[in-house]
Amino acid sequence: MPLPTDNPFNALLSPNAAPSPYSKLGSLFGSDLNGPLGSALNGPFGLPVPTSNVNALSSLVAPPAIPPHLWFYVIRRFQAILNNIAITDAQREDGEKKHAGVRSALNRHYWNVASDTANSLLIGSWGKDTRVRPSRDVDILFLLPPSVYHQYQARTGNRQSALLQDVKEILRTTYTQTATLRADGQVVLLPFNTMPVEVAIGFRCTDGSIIYCDTNDGGSYKTSTAEAEVTDLRTADLTCNANVLPLARLMKQWQRECNVPLKSFQIERLAVEFLRGWNYRHHSLFYYD
Repeated sequence: MPLPTDNPFNALLSPNAAPSPYSKLGSLFGSDLNGPLGSALNGPFGLPVPTSNVNALSSLVAPPAIPPHLWFYVIRRFQAILNNIAITDAQREDGEKKHAGVRSALNRHYWNVASDTANSLLIGSWGKDTRVRPSRDVDILFLLPPSVYHQYQARTGNRQSALLQDVKEILRTTYTQTATLRADGQVVLLPFNTMPVEVAIGFRCTDGSIIYCDTNDGGSYKTSTAEAEVTDLRTADLTCNANVLPLARLMKQWQRECNVPLKSFQIERLAVEFLRGWNYRHHSLFYYD
């Protein structure tokens, strides 16, 4: 049925009708009203196509979370474990303050110098950076002048015990409020409430080695391996992508929680020997499981 021509909108409905004056809008938005922006105007009579409320809001709704792979949290969880067993900033500052004070007191008396680091080294977990929370104590190896060695060698009896007792009394003049300083075995113990400090007393030999006092069995000097232990542990850690120290800390926490009869030195050696032969020693925490 032919369409009446007196209705201006019939021109839009007729396929053979002349172009509508509104088609010029197409030149503004594309080749025609079905162009990039014109497609939005392809409803009846060139008006925008209505959209449902659901479609309008769909772009505002976040898509459902996709469950991660099972390995997604491996690194995060192992890093959390290491963070949880690391000493806190307050504990580290407390330990540093304690050992600095002890080293400073001995330097003033024996070397007449004002230093909280000279003529001494941190040993044990603080020297090797394998301490875990809470740290049991701080271990120091303090080196005395050679003249003190010769002075005590001229004595009879247990020279090493006499030397440790004298060091204890020297520290007592500084730490008058610290009760029950003890000197026995191989160390002088300062039982601070928050962070005990143990001080081993030694001498640097002419060949570069260190000997330290041992009061057991009548007294003697033992050769220290502290410097070699630190060097070996750090070298192994560098060659194993910094995995040795974290593994040693994890094993120390396990030893503490399960009361395993292993010394810290043995745990550190086990960590080194295992990682040196482990195929994944050059990888990250992802391979810790």
